[in-house]
Amino acid sequence: MNKIKTHQILPTVWADREVLRDKGQFWTPRWVAEAMTAYVANDTDLIFDPATGRGAFFEALLNITKKDISFLGTDIDDEVLLDKIYDHEKVFVEKRDFIRNPPQRKFKAIIANPPYIRHHRIDEETKFFLKQFSANITGKAIDGRAGYHVYFLIQALNLLEPNGKLAFIMPADTCEGRFAKNLWQWISEYFCIECAITFDEKATPFPNVDVNAIVFLIKNCKPEGNLFWVKANIAYSTDLFDFISSGFKYQDFKTIDIKVRSLKEAITTGLSRPQQNHNGFKFYLNDFANVMRGIATGANNFFFLTSQQARELNIPKEFLKRAVGRTRDVNTNVLTAQNIEQLDRNNRPTFLFSINGQNTFPNAVSSYLKVGEKLGLPNRSLIKQRTPWYKMETRKIPPILFTYLGRRNTRFIMNEAEVLPLTGFLCVYPIYEDKKHIENLWQALNHPDTLGNLKFIGKSYGSGAIKVEPSNLNKLPIPEHIVQQFNLECSNML
Repeated sequence: MNKIKTHQILPTVWADREVLRDKGQFWTPRWVAEAMTAYVANDTDLIFDPATGRGAFFEALLNITKKDISFLGTDIDDEVLLDKIYDHEKVFVEKRDFIRNPPQRKFKAIIANPPYIRHHRIDEETKFFLKQFSANITGKAIDGRAGYHVYFLIQALNLLEPNGKLAFIMPADTCEGRFAKNLWQWISEYFCIECAITFDEKATPFPNVDVNAIVFLIKNCKPEGNLFWVKANIAYSTDLFDFISSGFKYQDFKTIDIKVRSLKEAITTGLSRPQQNHNGFKFYLNDFANVMRGIATGANNFFFLTSQQARELNIPKEFLKRAVGRTRDVNTNVLTAQNIEQLDRNNRPTFLFSINGQNTFPNAVSSYLKVGEKLGLPNRSLIKQRTPWYKMETRKIPPILFTYLGRRNTRFIMNEAEVLPLTGFLCVYPIYEDKKHIENLWQALNHPDTLGNLKFIGKSYGSGAIKVEPSNLNKLPIPEHIVQQFNLECSNML
């Protein structure tokens, strides 16, 4: 099999990308599609794809085998169903909603790149349906923050024949979200996870898309105690195909790393993450600090102002607090007052319109609040939980900020400017407030050995991006030698 170029369509402009995100469509590259197809194509005369898209997996089937295998597919997009590849005599696709109206039969081979639609793009009625649907199949409650792709996996496993095989390419958050524990407990109890395939960012199947991919190869049989965990380091190589098509036999592969992992460890750590020794770390961030998310305004365009806007609106200073909103506005590990002034000169918003405790307002403030009412802000989901609607969240000024979502420059930031952060940042409050302790903790957190542990607590996205929730950042392991190097003190030492 020769090396071949990827078969995918990438968005070229923002509008196109948003259309793809609404539909959840990101096409599978050919080198990955063929490796996945090799897993399910043995010992079957029919392969089922519940999200056929442009036919990447049927095309892969035609490329890798001469066997007489038919292909059945479903999709809900009229445009992709008109693709010429579906004119082939061995393929039949139909317009069908796989979640609400699946085929009334089971399959020996199922393969898919399901629609990647994150939970915040799913309406509430559909979320309610999905919650009931998944509970009926798994017997477990699946957290509402699961994306639509998770329910495709659940439905597909439910339609898998005994000893049937499934190959799904999914975003890494399938193993990392709050829903992941219940999902993978169910899967690992009733199915055999034979192999999980991750990708180095140089080999990502979806370049320029904020998603980190993982492939699951699962068989409907008694679970095994171990699984193969593979990392593909180079795109377009045939090594991945050769390993899978050989029945997972070791060879001298140059472009993939292969490990045998304990199922229990892999599920506990997260299949998308490297192997971790669960003997336990001695120290975690919550031994030295408390973490909270930044301020959620519910409408940054209204509540987060530039100095020019504040002057034009004539908002008094007592209703304004200095703040920072976007991580891209902070490109150093120390945020100073000079940095904030520079943002101000660049006409970036640096003032939070904050009403807390005031009972009477000057005319300028009252007039601005009426503008917010005309914009319908009191009816927004977050804002309508406040009484009154314009009451702003409060935070102590955090000495240290953490970028909520970052790539290689994910970092802890010394907040010398003493500004309040919005939700692009997390607030880190050291348990000891003396300056030396804060500086030592900041240095310890930015040490590469500490930052390297973010992969164990965060959700991974494309291009090396890691997103860390406040409750998970509290669990960040800090290596013992780093604690000693920076002379940190915590309750564990008492």
